[in-house]
Amino acid sequence: MELEFLGTGAGVPAKHRNVSSLALKLLDERNSIWLFDCGEGTQMQILRTTIKPRKIEKIFISHLHGDHIFGLPGLLSSRSFQGGEEPVEIYGPVGLENYVRTSLQVTKTHLSYPLHFVEIKEGIIFQDKQFTVESMLLDHGIDSYGFRVKEADHEGVLQVDKLVALGVPAGPIYGKIKRGEKVTMPDGTTIDGRDFVGEEKKGRVVTIFGDTRFMTRSSEFAKNSDVIVHESTFNKNESKLARAYFHSTTQQAATIAKEAHAKKLLLTHISARYLAKEAKELEEEAREIFPNTQIAKDFDIVDVPFS
Repeated sequence: MELEFLGTGAGVPAKHRNVSSLALKLLDERNSIWLFDCGEGTQMQILRTTIKPRKIEKIFISHLHGDHIFGLPGLLSSRSFQGGEEPVEIYGPVGLENYVRTSLQVTKTHLSYPLHFVEIKEGIIFQDKQFTVESMLLDHGIDSYGFRVKEADHEGVLQVDKLVALGVPAGPIYGKIKRGEKVTMPDGTTIDGRDFVGEEKKGRVVTIFGDTRFMTRSSEFAKNSDVIVHESTFNKNESKLARAYFHSTTQQAATIAKEAHAKKLLLTHISARYLAKEAKELEEEAREIFPNTQIAKDFDIVDVPFS
């Protein structure tokens, strides 16, 4: 599981940061990619990565401001030209389907695959055996959502090499051992299955916030996240501006991460006012509250490891 930032800027594209888009790469887990927001120029950013558009299985749109959706019709169109045949599910607020279908209809764009739209509200919006995605309504003037992606726990792996070393033949007996049962061998030896199964791995949690003012309940939504991605449009001295424009400061994002007991905070949605030196200062002031903070740059790839 990896996060790859395709755009980390706020509002309008800049030379050093494109507008919002983030890929959650689940290639090992399900051979697919989930995209979070799709600002203008996202497909151009993808061309500079190893991401294959046909691998994009789901797209989650936090809200309908242009810097988060203007790249969507173009990306969907190009995916069709590039051999994408599998359906794409698009999750977002009311109005998203109308925007996309109208854009495709007006431009006479015909896709080679079906689109499935899911209008989101608070609560669980997707669930299967591997992942659960939950959404939370934020405070941004228009409907804007955060997404909590929770992976199911991984069962312990059968330690086949140990069994082979003991001369245990492959077959149905392996299933019993995998279930932790005690098995008696033909020579009378008893094997306790619990000794041959590795530890369970707790599923990882990634919480991605759309544009929002500071909200105290965000920390509960992001509780125990391995990674939090949070907007950081303003510096710590601009809390009044942040509130006026429905955004957050660096230290407000850090407070969410600290109260959520998260392991890592990634700051994004950075104003074009902040160049390299100033952006580093944003990171440093967030670290005053939550030390394991990193300010994201376009094309950063961040691994989400197991605990």
